[in-house]
Amino acid sequence: MSRRAVLWIAFAVVHVGVAWLGFLLPNEPMGDVYRVYEPWSRQAIDGGAIVGITEAWVYPQLALVPMVLAHAFAWIAGYTIGWAILVTLMDAVAFAMLVGRGRSASRVAAAWFWLGFIALLGPVGLYRLDGFTVPLVIIGCLWLVGRPWVASMILAIATWIKVWPAAVLAAAVVSVEVLRRRGALVGGALVVSALTLIAVVAAGGGAHAFGFIGEQTARGLQVEAPIATPYLWGALLGIPGFSVYYSSELLTFQVTGTDIDVVIAAMTPALIVAMAAVAALGAVKAVRGVRFVSLFPALALALALVLGFIVVNKVGSPQYLVWLVPPLVVGIVLRRAAWIPPALLALGAALLTQLVYPILYNGILSPAALAVVILTLRNLVLIALFVWIVVRLARLQVPLRAAADAAVPARRAVNPSL
Repeated sequence: MSRRAVLWIAFAVVHVGVAWLGFLLPNEPMGDVYRVYEPWSRQAIDGGAIVGITEAWVYPQLALVPMVLAHAFAWIAGYTIGWAILVTLMDAVAFAMLVGRGRSASRVAAAWFWLGFIALLGPVGLYRLDGFTVPLVIIGCLWLVGRPWVASMILAIATWIKVWPAAVLAAAVVSVEVLRRRGALVGGALVVSALTLIAVVAAGGGAHAFGFIGEQTARGLQVEAPIATPYLWGALLGIPGFSVYYSSELLTFQVTGTDIDVVIAAMTPALIVAMAAVAALGAVKAVRGVRFVSLFPALALALALVLGFIVVNKVGSPQYLVWLVPPLVVGIVLRRAAWIPPALLALGAALLTQLVYPILYNGILSPAALAVVILTLRNLVLIALFVWIVVRLARLQVPLRAAADAAVPARRAVNPSL
């Protein structure tokens, strides 16, 4: 049996197994699908209110598209299974592009990493909107060099479904060496964004076109976010004023405690500063001549996933871990040996996340020692991964030829006869 056949058998087993676990594990890991995705999409299909158009919404407007598409498979066994089938089909397209004929050891290793991550993270990675965007981002990343216009448009579409792929696109723009290709990346994103906004305004949703930004900035500290860890420990230790509560408006669990309003207010500026700092570091490396093959995976991971949207984020939903997959897949494809250690660290974070949610989640909502310790360990792993990737980015060396080329203008300035 060929390597490719084994991979596809594993793909089917992992996806069917994870989809099935959604119905077996506690705390409704697929609850968002039938509690919010199905009602939102159903009312739009039936001619009722359209989220993001007739009312403000927590997601960008194109997020409604996969929610509606899942109805095409609902006849099989209901909307929840329809959603699982839709995400699995999207994964299959990206998986086929990644594996190809199964001849590349690096691509095979990347494929095994992806399957392992899906299995270890569990059903929350499948039964969330984020699971639909991951294969889109993988496809976009694989096409960045050969098809920059198409890659940019795919990444832009993913961004208008869930915001996080914007950082991957920004990382690509900063990293790419060829000016023409950079123009294609920017142009493709602008075309998709313009068409989306035109459609939103034409549908009467201009007032809510960027409503998802305001919805996010108004949030408190979600219980799983790294910044919430001290407040979660305060609740566990019974310190007065520290507790976990449910936000009926945002449909999520948050923490409260001493001076938490100051922390909440500081998180959005901190997120912006952190992302800008990593982007600036990446830009400096690009200007100095560090090649795309070295710079892009590191910058994308640090900017898009660890630094920007997980470690320095006041929202810490468990499905956010799937954001780690595309840059790590690209890293393994480009430089397998160097990217295996962070990939293993990410797999550990995925397993710890599934232990927290959905398995031990009751011990987070009513803080219990085991669940809080595991969540704390998961957050420490993510912070360690962030530190590793920033240090790696800072240490990227300028190739000797690029360094020599950069030195020529300086020597000519000193000695015009050169």
